[in-house]
Amino acid sequence: MNQSPNLLLKNVRPAGSGHDGNRTIDLRIKDGVITELSPDLKQADGEELFDASGAFVSGGWMDMHVHFREPGYEHKETIETGCRSAMFGGFTEVACMPNTQPAIHTRDVVEFIRNKAKDQLVDVHPIGCVTKDRKGKSIAEMSDMKNGGAVAFSDDGDPVYNSQVMRVALEYSSMLGVPVINHEEDLDLSRPGHMHEGEVSARLGLDGTPSIAEEVMIARDILLAGFTGGHVHVAHISTRKAADLVRKAKADGVNVTTEVCTHHFDLTDEEIERRQFDTHVKMHPPLRTQDDVDAMIEGLADGTIEVICTDHAPHAVEEKEVEFIYAPNGIIGLDTAWSICVKRLLNPGALTLEQILEKLIINPRKILNLPVPELKEGNKANLTLFNTDEEWVYRSSEVRSKSKNSPYIDDKLSGRAVAVYNKGRFAVNRLKN
Repeated sequence: MNQSPNLLLKNVRPAGSGHDGNRTIDLRIKDGVITELSPDLKQADGEELFDASGAFVSGGWMDMHVHFREPGYEHKETIETGCRSAMFGGFTEVACMPNTQPAIHTRDVVEFIRNKAKDQLVDVHPIGCVTKDRKGKSIAEMSDMKNGGAVAFSDDGDPVYNSQVMRVALEYSSMLGVPVINHEEDLDLSRPGHMHEGEVSARLGLDGTPSIAEEVMIARDILLAGFTGGHVHVAHISTRKAADLVRKAKADGVNVTTEVCTHHFDLTDEEIERRQFDTHVKMHPPLRTQDDVDAMIEGLADGTIEVICTDHAPHAVEEKEVEFIYAPNGIIGLDTAWSICVKRLLNPGALTLEQILEKLIINPRKILNLPVPELKEGNKANLTLFNTDEEWVYRSSEVRSKSKNSPYIDDKLSGRAVAVYNKGRFAVNRLKN
Protein backbone atom coordinates (compact mmCIF):
# COMPACT_ATOMS: atom_id res chain seq x y z
CA MET A 1 0.00 0.00 0.00
CA ASN A 2 1.44 3.35 -1.06
CA GLN A 3 0.75 6.91 -0.03
CA SER A 4 -0.31 8.06 -3.51
CA PRO A 5 -2.00 11.45 -3.41
CA ASN A 6 -0.87 11.97 -7.02
CA LEU A 7 -1.60 9.03 -9.32
CA LEU A 8 -2.25 8.44 -13.01
CA LEU A 9 -4.31 5.35 -13.83
CA LYS A 10 -3.79 4.35 -17.46
CA ASN A 11 -6.20 2.33 -19.60
CA VAL A 12 -9.15 2.01 -17.22
CA ARG A 13 -12.78 1.38 -18.19
CA PRO A 14 -15.25 3.44 -16.12
CA ALA A 15 -18.19 1.34 -14.89
CA GLY A 16 -21.24 1.89 -12.73
CA SER A 17 -23.11 5.11 -11.86
CA GLY A 18 -24.00 5.74 -15.47
CA HIS A 19 -20.74 4.46 -16.98
CA ASP A 20 -21.12 1.37 -19.15
CA GLY A 21 -17.53 0.12 -19.08
CA ASN A 22 -17.24 0.22 -22.86
CA ARG A 23 -14.67 3.00 -23.22
CA THR A 24 -11.05 3.12 -22.12
CA ILE A 25 -9.63 6.29 -20.61
CA ASP A 26 -6.99 7.52 -18.20
CA LEU A 27 -7.81 8.87 -14.74
CA ARG A 28 -5.69 11.43 -12.92
CA ILE A 29 -5.74 11.89 -9.14
CA LYS A 30 -4.11 14.95 -7.57
CA ASP A 31 -3.97 15.40 -3.81
CA GLY A 32 -6.48 12.56 -3.46
CA VAL A 33 -9.00 14.19 -5.81
CA ILE A 34 -10.03 13.10 -9.32
CA THR A 35 -8.90 15.92 -11.61
CA GLU A 36 -9.08 14.42 -15.13
CA LEU A 37 -10.93 11.64 -16.95
CA SER A 38 -9.65 11.59 -20.50
CA PRO A 39 -7.81 9.44 -23.04
CA ASP A 40 -4.05 9.69 -23.54
CA LEU A 41 -3.07 11.63 -20.44
CA LYS A 42 0.68 12.11 -19.92
CA GLN A 43 2.44 11.38 -16.66
CA ALA A 44 3.27 14.53 -14.71
CA ASP A 45 6.31 15.14 -12.54
CA GLY A 46 6.02 13.52 -9.12
CA GLU A 47 3.06 11.42 -10.22
CA GLU A 48 2.86 7.67 -9.71
CA LEU A 49 1.72 5.71 -12.78
CA PHE A 50 -0.26 2.49 -12.84
CA ASP A 51 -1.21 0.78 -16.10
CA ALA A 52 -4.48 -0.99 -15.40
CA SER A 53 -4.40 -2.93 -18.69
CA GLY A 54 -8.10 -2.53 -19.44
CA ALA A 55 -9.42 -3.18 -15.93
CA PHE A 56 -12.73 -1.62 -14.98
CA VAL A 57 -12.80 1.23 -12.49
CA SER A 58 -15.78 2.17 -10.35
CA GLY A 59 -16.56 3.94 -7.14
CA GLY A 60 -15.17 2.03 -4.17
CA TRP A 61 -17.27 -0.95 -3.06
CA MET A 62 -18.89 -1.18 0.36
CA ASP A 63 -19.82 -4.19 2.48
CA MET A 64 -22.40 -3.12 5.05
CA HIS A 65 -22.26 -6.38 7.04
CA VAL A 66 -18.90 -7.60 8.37
CA HIS A 67 -17.58 -8.89 11.69
CA PHE A 68 -14.10 -7.57 12.47
CA ARG A 69 -14.19 -9.08 16.00
CA GLU A 70 -12.19 -6.32 17.68
CA PRO A 71 -12.44 -5.60 20.58
CA GLY A 72 -12.45 -8.89 22.43
CA TYR A 73 -11.92 -11.58 19.80
CA GLU A 74 -8.66 -10.53 18.20
CA HIS A 75 -7.63 -14.18 17.82
CA LYS A 76 -10.25 -14.39 15.02
CA GLU A 77 -9.76 -11.01 13.32
CA THR A 78 -8.60 -7.48 14.05
CA ILE A 79 -9.62 -4.23 12.44
CA GLU A 80 -6.25 -4.19 10.67
CA THR A 81 -6.52 -7.75 9.28
CA GLY A 82 -10.19 -7.24 8.42
CA CYS A 83 -9.28 -4.13 6.42
CA ARG A 84 -6.54 -6.11 4.68
CA SER A 85 -9.13 -8.67 3.59
CA ALA A 86 -11.52 -5.93 2.52
CA MET A 87 -8.85 -4.31 0.33
CA PHE A 88 -8.03 -7.60 -1.35
CA GLY A 89 -11.73 -8.11 -2.04
CA GLY A 90 -12.08 -4.64 -3.57
CA PHE A 91 -13.90 -2.92 -0.69
CA THR A 92 -12.97 0.57 0.44
CA GLU A 93 -15.69 0.86 3.11
CA VAL A 94 -17.32 -1.56 5.52
CA ALA A 95 -19.82 -1.42 8.36
CA CYS A 96 -18.94 -3.69 11.28
CA MET A 97 -21.42 -5.50 13.47
CA PRO A 98 -21.47 -5.04 17.27
CA ASN A 99 -21.12 -8.60 18.59
CA THR A 100 -17.71 -7.83 20.07
CA GLN A 101 -16.56 -7.93 23.70
CA PRO A 102 -17.41 -5.41 24.97
CA ALA A 103 -20.29 -5.06 22.56
CA ILE A 104 -20.61 -1.81 20.62
CA HIS A 105 -23.32 -0.52 22.93
CA THR A 106 -21.79 2.76 24.12
CA ARG A 107 -20.19 5.72 22.42
CA ASP A 108 -16.72 4.95 23.76
CA VAL A 109 -16.65 1.60 21.93
CA VAL A 110 -17.87 3.26 18.73
CA GLU A 111 -15.07 5.79 19.01
CA PHE A 112 -12.53 3.08 19.88
CA ILE A 113 -13.28 1.32 16.58
CA ARG A 114 -13.19 4.51 14.56
CA ASN A 115 -9.87 5.45 16.17
CA LYS A 116 -8.38 1.99 15.48
CA ALA A 117 -9.41 2.27 11.83
CA LYS A 118 -8.41 5.87 11.16
CA ASP A 119 -5.04 4.97 9.64
CA GLN A 120 -6.44 2.23 7.39
CA LEU A 121 -7.19 2.71 3.70
CA VAL A 122 -10.62 1.17 4.35
CA ASP A 123 -13.27 3.30 6.07
CA VAL A 124 -14.79 1.32 8.96
CA HIS A 125 -18.25 2.42 10.14
CA PRO A 126 -19.40 0.93 13.46
CA ILE A 127 -22.95 -0.37 13.86
CA GLY A 128 -24.15 0.15 17.42
CA CYS A 129 -26.22 -2.26 19.48
CA VAL A 130 -29.98 -1.94 19.68
CA THR A 131 -29.97 -3.14 23.28
CA LYS A 132 -27.47 -2.90 26.11
CA ASP A 133 -24.86 -5.62 25.76
CA ARG A 134 -27.06 -7.22 23.05
CA LYS A 135 -29.19 -8.82 25.76
CA GLY A 136 -32.50 -7.73 24.25
CA LYS A 137 -33.83 -6.16 27.44
CA SER A 138 -33.36 -2.38 27.32
CA ILE A 139 -32.51 0.09 24.57
CA ALA A 140 -28.87 1.12 24.28
CA GLU A 141 -27.67 4.72 24.10
CA MET A 142 -28.66 5.19 20.45
CA SER A 143 -28.39 8.97 20.14
CA ASP A 144 -25.00 9.10 21.88
CA MET A 145 -23.65 6.31 19.67
CA LYS A 146 -24.89 8.03 16.52
CA ASN A 147 -23.16 11.23 17.62
CA GLY A 148 -20.02 9.15 18.05
CA GLY A 149 -20.23 7.77 14.50
CA ALA A 150 -22.55 4.75 14.55
CA VAL A 151 -24.33 4.41 11.20
CA ALA A 152 -27.08 1.93 12.19
CA PHE A 153 -28.21 -0.26 15.06
CA SER A 154 -28.31 -4.04 15.32
CA ASP A 155 -27.95 -6.89 17.81
CA ASP A 156 -26.73 -9.08 14.94
CA GLY A 157 -25.79 -12.58 15.95
CA ASP A 158 -29.06 -12.51 17.87
CA PRO A 159 -32.43 -11.05 16.97
CA VAL A 160 -34.19 -8.25 18.80
CA TYR A 161 -36.62 -10.82 20.13
CA ASN A 162 -38.99 -8.74 22.25
CA SER A 163 -41.55 -7.03 20.03
CA GLN A 164 -42.00 -4.05 22.36
CA VAL A 165 -38.24 -3.48 22.44
CA MET A 166 -38.15 -3.65 18.64
CA ARG A 167 -41.02 -1.18 18.42
CA VAL A 168 -39.22 1.31 20.65
CA ALA A 169 -35.97 0.78 18.73
CA LEU A 170 -37.69 1.58 15.43
CA GLU A 171 -39.27 4.69 16.93
CA TYR A 172 -35.97 5.96 18.33
CA SER A 173 -33.96 5.12 15.24
CA SER A 174 -36.48 6.83 12.97
CA MET A 175 -35.99 10.05 14.97
CA LEU A 176 -32.25 9.64 14.40
CA GLY A 177 -32.70 8.86 10.70
CA VAL A 178 -30.89 5.52 10.71
CA PRO A 179 -32.06 1.92 10.17
CA VAL A 180 -32.42 -0.95 12.60
CA ILE A 181 -30.76 -4.01 11.09
CA ASN A 182 -32.32 -7.14 12.52
CA HIS A 183 -31.05 -10.70 12.57
CA GLU A 184 -34.34 -12.34 11.58
CA GLU A 185 -34.71 -15.51 13.62
CA ASP A 186 -37.44 -16.90 15.82
CA LEU A 187 -35.24 -18.70 18.33
CA ASP A 188 -37.98 -21.00 19.56
CA LEU A 189 -38.49 -22.27 16.02
CA SER A 190 -34.84 -22.40 15.00
CA ARG A 191 -33.04 -24.05 17.90
CA PRO A 192 -31.14 -26.33 18.09
CA GLY A 193 -30.82 -26.34 14.29
CA HIS A 194 -27.42 -26.86 12.70
CA MET A 195 -28.46 -26.57 9.05
CA HIS A 196 -31.54 -25.93 6.92
CA GLU A 197 -34.48 -28.16 7.83
CA GLY A 198 -35.43 -30.20 4.80
CA GLU A 199 -34.68 -33.34 2.86
CA VAL A 200 -30.92 -33.12 3.34
CA SER A 201 -31.10 -32.60 7.11
CA ALA A 202 -33.48 -35.55 7.36
CA ARG A 203 -31.06 -37.74 5.40
CA LEU A 204 -28.12 -36.64 7.52
CA GLY A 205 -29.97 -36.91 10.81
CA LEU A 206 -29.15 -33.32 11.81
CA ASP A 207 -31.50 -30.96 13.64
CA GLY A 208 -32.59 -28.34 11.15
CA THR A 209 -33.64 -24.69 11.20
CA PRO A 210 -36.83 -24.27 9.15
CA SER A 211 -37.30 -21.39 6.74
CA ILE A 212 -40.30 -20.21 8.74
CA ALA A 213 -38.02 -19.29 11.67
CA GLU A 214 -36.66 -16.50 9.47
CA GLU A 215 -39.93 -15.61 7.79
CA VAL A 216 -41.96 -15.20 11.00
CA MET A 217 -39.54 -12.59 12.33
CA ILE A 218 -39.42 -10.73 9.02
CA ALA A 219 -43.21 -10.60 8.97
CA ARG A 220 -43.20 -9.19 12.52
CA ASP A 221 -40.62 -6.55 11.69
CA ILE A 222 -42.45 -5.49 8.54
CA LEU A 223 -45.61 -4.97 10.59
CA LEU A 224 -43.69 -3.03 13.24
CA ALA A 225 -41.98 -0.87 10.61
CA GLY A 226 -45.34 -0.11 9.05
CA PHE A 227 -46.80 0.75 12.46
CA THR A 228 -43.92 2.96 13.62
CA GLY A 229 -42.79 4.42 10.32
CA GLY A 230 -39.28 3.22 11.17
CA HIS A 231 -36.74 1.77 8.75
CA VAL A 232 -36.06 -1.93 9.24
CA HIS A 233 -33.24 -3.52 7.27
CA VAL A 234 -33.47 -7.30 6.98
CA ALA A 235 -30.03 -8.84 7.50
CA HIS A 236 -28.77 -11.76 5.40
CA ILE A 237 -32.09 -12.80 3.81
CA SER A 238 -32.09 -16.42 2.64
CA THR A 239 -35.51 -17.85 1.72
CA ARG A 240 -37.99 -17.46 -1.13
CA LYS A 241 -40.92 -16.64 1.15
CA ALA A 242 -38.79 -14.08 2.98
CA ALA A 243 -38.08 -12.33 -0.30
CA ASP A 244 -41.79 -12.44 -1.16
CA LEU A 245 -42.62 -10.81 2.19
CA VAL A 246 -40.17 -7.98 1.57
CA ARG A 247 -41.37 -7.54 -2.02
CA LYS A 248 -44.98 -7.17 -0.91
CA ALA A 249 -44.06 -4.84 1.95
CA LYS A 250 -42.21 -2.54 -0.44
CA ALA A 251 -45.26 -2.47 -2.70
CA ASP A 252 -47.34 -1.51 0.35
CA GLY A 253 -45.02 1.40 1.12
CA VAL A 254 -43.28 -0.04 4.19
CA ASN A 255 -39.78 1.30 4.83
CA VAL A 256 -37.96 -2.02 4.55
CA THR A 257 -34.69 -2.83 2.82
CA THR A 258 -32.64 -6.00 2.68
CA GLU A 259 -29.34 -7.61 1.78
CA VAL A 260 -28.15 -11.02 0.66
CA CYS A 261 -24.80 -12.69 1.30
CA THR A 262 -22.82 -14.04 -1.63
CA HIS A 263 -22.93 -17.60 -0.24
CA HIS A 264 -26.73 -17.50 -0.12
CA PHE A 265 -26.97 -17.02 -3.87
CA ASP A 266 -24.27 -19.56 -4.58
CA LEU A 267 -24.32 -22.61 -2.27
CA THR A 268 -27.12 -24.91 -1.10
CA ASP A 269 -27.67 -27.23 1.86
CA GLU A 270 -26.53 -30.12 -0.33
CA GLU A 271 -22.94 -28.89 0.18
CA ILE A 272 -23.03 -30.21 3.75
CA GLU A 273 -23.68 -33.72 2.49
CA ARG A 274 -21.35 -33.42 -0.48
CA ARG A 275 -18.49 -32.13 1.66
CA GLN A 276 -19.15 -34.65 4.42
CA PHE A 277 -19.96 -32.22 7.24
CA ASP A 278 -17.27 -29.65 6.40
CA THR A 279 -17.79 -26.93 9.02
CA HIS A 280 -16.85 -24.30 6.43
CA VAL A 281 -20.36 -24.64 5.01
CA LYS A 282 -22.00 -24.08 8.39
CA MET A 283 -23.42 -20.59 8.80
CA HIS A 284 -26.52 -18.79 9.99
CA PRO A 285 -28.91 -18.36 8.33
CA PRO A 286 -28.01 -21.81 7.03
CA LEU A 287 -27.46 -22.66 3.40
CA ARG A 288 -30.93 -23.24 1.94
CA THR A 289 -32.33 -25.07 -1.10
CA GLN A 290 -31.70 -24.46 -4.78
CA ASP A 291 -35.14 -22.85 -5.02
CA ASP A 292 -34.11 -20.37 -2.31
CA VAL A 293 -30.84 -19.65 -4.11
CA ASP A 294 -32.81 -18.96 -7.29
CA ALA A 295 -35.13 -16.66 -5.34
CA MET A 296 -32.18 -14.63 -4.03
CA ILE A 297 -30.98 -14.04 -7.58
CA GLU A 298 -34.50 -13.14 -8.70
CA GLY A 299 -34.77 -10.71 -5.79
CA LEU A 300 -31.49 -9.06 -6.74
CA ALA A 301 -32.60 -8.75 -10.35
CA ASP A 302 -35.99 -7.16 -9.63
CA GLY A 303 -34.72 -4.81 -6.91
CA THR A 304 -36.39 -6.51 -3.95
CA ILE A 305 -32.90 -7.12 -2.52
CA GLU A 306 -30.91 -3.89 -2.68
CA VAL A 307 -27.54 -4.93 -1.29
CA ILE A 308 -24.91 -7.62 -1.76
CA CYS A 309 -22.88 -8.27 1.40
CA THR A 310 -20.68 -11.01 2.85
CA ASP A 311 -21.47 -11.36 6.58
CA HIS A 312 -17.69 -11.84 6.81
CA ALA A 313 -17.42 -13.94 10.00
CA PRO A 314 -13.90 -15.08 10.89
CA HIS A 315 -13.29 -17.97 13.28
CA ALA A 316 -9.98 -19.43 14.39
CA VAL A 317 -8.89 -22.78 12.94
CA GLU A 318 -9.32 -24.65 16.22
CA GLU A 319 -12.88 -23.35 16.58
CA LYS A 320 -13.95 -24.75 13.21
CA GLU A 321 -11.99 -28.02 13.41
CA VAL A 322 -14.59 -29.76 15.58
CA GLU A 323 -17.65 -31.90 14.95
CA PHE A 324 -20.22 -30.15 12.78
CA ILE A 325 -22.79 -29.66 15.54
CA TYR A 326 -20.22 -28.00 17.82
CA ALA A 327 -18.74 -25.62 15.25
CA PRO A 328 -19.62 -21.92 15.32
CA ASN A 329 -21.61 -20.48 12.44
CA GLY A 330 -19.99 -18.29 9.84
CA ILE A 331 -17.43 -18.00 7.07
CA ILE A 332 -15.14 -15.28 5.76
CA GLY A 333 -16.29 -13.72 2.51
CA LEU A 334 -14.55 -10.45 1.66
CA ASP A 335 -11.76 -12.06 -0.39
CA THR A 336 -14.09 -13.97 -2.72
CA ALA A 337 -17.26 -11.86 -2.94
CA TRP A 338 -16.57 -10.40 -6.37
CA SER A 339 -15.71 -13.75 -7.92
CA ILE A 340 -19.02 -15.20 -6.67
CA CYS A 341 -20.87 -12.23 -8.17
CA VAL A 342 -19.16 -12.89 -11.49
CA LYS A 343 -19.93 -16.61 -11.37
CA ARG A 344 -23.57 -16.45 -10.29
CA LEU A 345 -24.81 -13.05 -11.47
CA LEU A 346 -22.72 -11.56 -14.26
CA ASN A 347 -21.63 -14.51 -16.39
CA PRO A 348 -25.09 -16.16 -16.52
CA GLY A 349 -26.64 -12.80 -17.40
CA ALA A 350 -28.85 -12.69 -14.28
CA LEU A 351 -27.73 -9.11 -13.59
CA THR A 352 -25.86 -6.54 -15.62
CA LEU A 353 -22.54 -5.15 -14.46
CA GLU A 354 -24.21 -1.85 -13.57
CA GLN A 355 -26.89 -3.61 -11.51
CA ILE A 356 -24.28 -5.52 -9.51
CA LEU A 357 -22.22 -2.39 -8.90
CA GLU A 358 -25.31 -0.51 -7.73
CA LYS A 359 -25.70 -3.13 -4.98
CA LEU A 360 -22.04 -2.86 -4.00
CA ILE A 361 -21.54 0.90 -4.27
CA ILE A 362 -24.72 2.97 -4.18
CA ASN A 363 -27.41 1.12 -2.23
CA PRO A 364 -25.48 0.22 0.94
CA ARG A 365 -24.38 3.82 1.34
CA LYS A 366 -27.87 5.17 0.69
CA ILE A 367 -29.29 2.86 3.35
CA LEU A 368 -26.63 4.02 5.84
CA ASN A 369 -26.80 7.69 4.79
CA LEU A 370 -23.18 7.80 3.63
CA PRO A 371 -21.75 9.74 0.65
CA VAL A 372 -21.69 7.74 -2.58
CA PRO A 373 -18.36 7.90 -4.44
CA GLU A 374 -18.65 8.84 -8.10
CA LEU A 375 -16.22 9.00 -10.99
CA LYS A 376 -16.36 12.75 -11.49
CA GLU A 377 -13.75 15.45 -11.73
CA GLY A 378 -13.53 17.31 -8.44
CA ASN A 379 -14.64 14.33 -6.32
CA LYS A 380 -12.45 12.64 -3.75
CA ALA A 381 -10.99 9.47 -5.22
CA ASN A 382 -12.61 6.40 -3.67
CA LEU A 383 -12.11 3.70 -6.29
CA THR A 384 -12.08 -0.01 -7.01
CA LEU A 385 -10.22 -1.42 -10.03
CA PHE A 386 -11.38 -4.88 -11.05
CA ASN A 387 -11.74 -7.37 -13.87
CA THR A 388 -14.32 -9.99 -14.70
CA ASP A 389 -12.32 -12.65 -16.53
CA GLU A 390 -8.98 -13.21 -14.78
CA GLU A 391 -8.77 -16.78 -13.57
CA TRP A 392 -7.09 -17.41 -10.22
CA VAL A 393 -7.01 -20.02 -7.47
CA TYR A 394 -8.03 -19.02 -3.95
CA ARG A 395 -5.32 -20.89 -2.14
CA SER A 396 -4.77 -20.66 1.61
CA SER A 397 -1.82 -18.37 0.90
CA GLU A 398 -4.19 -15.86 -0.72
CA VAL A 399 -6.38 -15.49 2.37
CA ARG A 400 -5.91 -11.97 3.71
CA SER A 401 -8.12 -12.44 6.77
CA LYS A 402 -6.56 -13.60 10.03
CA SER A 403 -8.86 -16.63 9.81
CA LYS A 404 -9.19 -19.13 6.96
CA ASN A 405 -12.73 -20.46 7.38
CA SER A 406 -13.83 -20.31 3.75
CA PRO A 407 -15.55 -22.99 1.63
CA TYR A 408 -13.83 -21.57 -1.46
CA ILE A 409 -10.20 -22.39 -0.60
CA ASP A 410 -8.51 -24.18 -3.53
CA ASP A 411 -11.40 -23.26 -5.86
CA LYS A 412 -10.63 -21.85 -9.30
CA LEU A 413 -12.33 -18.47 -9.52
CA SER A 414 -12.85 -15.89 -12.23
CA GLY A 415 -12.71 -12.12 -11.80
CA ARG A 416 -11.01 -10.25 -8.98
CA ALA A 417 -10.27 -6.81 -7.59
CA VAL A 418 -7.01 -5.48 -9.05
CA ALA A 419 -6.50 -2.46 -6.78
CA VAL A 420 -8.26 0.02 -4.50
CA TYR A 421 -7.75 3.72 -3.84
CA ASN A 422 -9.09 5.70 -0.88
CA LYS A 423 -7.94 8.40 1.54
CA GLY A 424 -4.96 9.25 -0.65
CA ARG A 425 -3.68 5.68 -0.61
CA PHE A 426 -3.30 3.12 -3.35
CA ALA A 427 -3.12 -0.65 -2.82
CA VAL A 428 -2.47 -3.13 -5.63
CA ASN A 429 -3.71 -6.67 -4.94
CA ARG A 430 -0.95 -8.93 -6.18
CA LEU A 431 -1.54 -12.68 -6.05
CA LYS A 432 0.93 -14.77 -4.06
CA ASN A 433 0.51 -18.11 -5.88
